[in-house]
Amino acid sequence: MAVKLRLTRSGSKKRPFYRVVAIEGSTRRDGRPLEFLGYYNPMSNPAEIHLDQEKVQKWISLGAQPSDTVRSLLNQFKA
Repeated sequence: MAVKLRLTRSGSKKRPFYRVVAIEGSTRRDGRPLEFLGYYNPMSNPAEIHLDQEKVQKWISLGAQPSDTVRSLLNQFKA
């Protein structure tokens, strides 16, 4: 079981809103997540990022691999 940290899309057409989730790697993009970790709103200016750092660190310590996009969001959130 490979757990990944990745984005699920919600929002309306041409108005994306993403949730950062911990999800099994083989599950479809909008499948049922194991846990919600935060959200990312690219439509606000500047882009709004909210992450629960404790939950993110817990999943990374358990071996979850963040996707490239989530990894860049983590770096932006820390800065």
